[in-house]
This record gives sequence, C-alpha cells and structure tokens, in this order.
Amino acid sequence: MPDKQTIRKAMKDKQEGKSPSTQAGEFVKAEMDKIRAGEHGARSTKQAIAIGLSEARRAGVQLPPPKKGQYSDEVREKAKHDLEKGKQPQHEPNPRRSEAILDALKREGKDAASHAALSRQAKSVSRKRTSAERSEIAKKAAAARTPEERSASARKAAASRKKHRRTDGA
Repeated sequence: MPDKQTIRKAMKDKQEGKSPSTQAGEFVKAEMDKIRAGEHGARSTKQAIAIGLSEARRAGVQLPPPKKGQYSDEVREKAKHDLEKGKQPQHEPNPRRSEAILDALKREGKDAASHAALSRQAKSVSRKRTSAERSEIAKKAAAARTPEERSASARKAAASRKKHRRTDGA
C-alpha cells in the first residue's frame, strides 16, 4: 500500500490539473525509492514501473489501461481490475497474501531501480516511438516549462553538444 505522502503528492498534482500519468509518476518514484532503500526488489525495471502504476490505479488515479495490442490481455485486465478497486472504498488486505508477495519481491535484485536501468528502459521505449511522436512529446514538454526552465534546458543542451562535438573535421 502506498504511503500517505505519495497519495498526497498525487492529489496535489490532480488539483494542479496535471495528467493522470504525471499523478501516477509519484507512485512509480516511490516504488523506485523503496527498491533502492532495500525494502524489496524487482525482477526488471518494467516490473518495478508496473507495480507503481498498479498502486496508483488502486489509490484512485484515473490512469487508463493500455490500448489493445500494446500489452497482453492479462496486463490490460489487471489494469482494469486495479481501476475498479480504486473506485471502491479500501478494505484491509489479506495479511498472508501481502506477506507472501513481499517475501517473493525480497528475493529479487535491486538493480531494476538503478539509474542505468531506468535510462535503458526509457531509451528502449523511446526507440519504439516514431520520430513524429518523439517530436510531439518534446514540444508538449517544452510548452509546460517556464521560461527559466527552458533557458536552463537550452544551456544544458548546448553544453552537451559542445561536449560531444566531433573534432575530426567531419
């Protein structure tokens, strides 16, 4: 079960009019923090993200299930079930089942939440998108930034270009 602070952050995002995926991001971040702190592990970065999204849906974030064809029918059904659970009042979970799940996760590694693993996951997801989709996402992100944040991003990009500039004259 997510902690109250995570739920509070997600509700604040909702009040600010942010998207459900942004609200769910708070739960994913909390999950990564739990793994890094050693509370439990995850078999893969994808599993760690899925746990966070599941918690978000069960906490009431209106994050729609993935579209047909993106993931297996089982994953889509689980997401629909989590959404339904989020609409109902919370009840006490079965302690034996919770303990069994936590024990299984404790046997998994901690590398799934490393910065390198998250970077690899983001890059692999990005590669599956078309150039137009990536461009649209970047424009949407830029529009959401303040002028100061855009300036900082531009400076960072310029420094990165300078660092990686080829010196062989090509």
